[in-house]
Amino acid sequence: MPIEILMPALSPTMTEGNLVKWHKKEGDTVKAGDVIAEIETDKATMEVEAVDEGKIGKILVPEGTEKVKVNQPIAILLEEGEDASALEKMKTTAASAPEKTPEAPQATHPTLEKKPELKVVPQAAVSDTRVFATPLARRIAEDAHLNLGSVLGSGPRGRVIKADVEQALAQGGAAPAFRPSAPSTLLSGYEPAYDIIQPSNMRKVIAKRLVDSKQTIPHFYVTVECGIDALLKAREQINIRADGAYKLSVNDFIIKACGVALTHVPEANASWINDQIYLYKAADVAVAVAIDGGLITPVIRAAESKGLVEISREMKDLAGRAREGKLKPEEFQGGTFSLSNMGMYGVKEFSAIINPPQGCILAVGAGEERPVVKGGLLTSATMMTCTLSVDHRVVDGAVGANFLKAFKELIENPVMMIL
Repeated sequence: MPIEILMPALSPTMTEGNLVKWHKKEGDTVKAGDVIAEIETDKATMEVEAVDEGKIGKILVPEGTEKVKVNQPIAILLEEGEDASALEKMKTTAASAPEKTPEAPQATHPTLEKKPELKVVPQAAVSDTRVFATPLARRIAEDAHLNLGSVLGSGPRGRVIKADVEQALAQGGAAPAFRPSAPSTLLSGYEPAYDIIQPSNMRKVIAKRLVDSKQTIPHFYVTVECGIDALLKAREQINIRADGAYKLSVNDFIIKACGVALTHVPEANASWINDQIYLYKAADVAVAVAIDGGLITPVIRAAESKGLVEISREMKDLAGRAREGKLKPEEFQGGTFSLSNMGMYGVKEFSAIINPPQGCILAVGAGEERPVVKGGLLTSATMMTCTLSVDHRVVDGAVGANFLKAFKELIENPVMMIL
């Protein structure tokens, strides 16, 4: 019997995704483990492998389709010995099932969801509610015998302006193309021309999660200045000795320092979930990586137990595949602590938003030479500003301060990372 291939749930938060590409076409033979499609989730674009063997009998959802619901059939797989007649039997079986609404029978397979077409509002159907419009817009509409009630205003507070009327007339009396409600309340109507960009699934999820984080998590912030001259010298010596075999970055040292500091202050390695505190036994450090259209956080598992070279190689691999959209779910989910380093952009300092359900995120700025006082004398040193954002429900101020104290000691004395 034909097998339905369903839209997979590739992450815990995924409810729908975009079917980016089919790697198989109708009639192609499929073996278990073959890559059959690419799906864009709320995190990345990932390949989907076949679970069963057979032949692609029918592709129900074409590539390029957006917002395909999880568990929705996307294709039909014919088992060995089956041909197209099996598909006809499936249709017959589906047709024989009782219909919920006779006037709207269900389709035998999902199709692309069409955007609603713009329609002319009949004059008789237009509400008698007062329409706010500029005098010029009213005069043009009257001369053209156009009912202003059918025109969507883009001016301040939804006022109909000349451009709206002209656009409606150009469309045969129809209302202008749909515009979000925001311009009528946020824009004045006098802004320059603009484009409206539809965000990707990833951007929508990022926006929602960050709003939820700031609205539901009581953030507080702790900042410390770290001298990194010793770290820079150690890094230089190690890279010289490596002779090209590997090349450590400052970020590799920071990841390692976060992992070790969390073992010194385990109370900071925690989450607040459903009114309970989850205290983690390993420091899985999620590192923010900028990618096209958003941000993703590959995770260095048990960073406290790994050497700098291992961290460096693993981070380069994860970051590279993150930018290609090829990370597996387990490689970017489940971190216990986050790190966001914007030093490479020349940013001196910033405060990051917590990535729930984690309890902390460390924001790291650029290392720069600054005047400092040592032993009563004014001198210079390479300093790096680090700000810890903390969920006050699970981590108190003293715990956050102790974590930064431990982190600072490790950064300023990098030899302690190997103890």
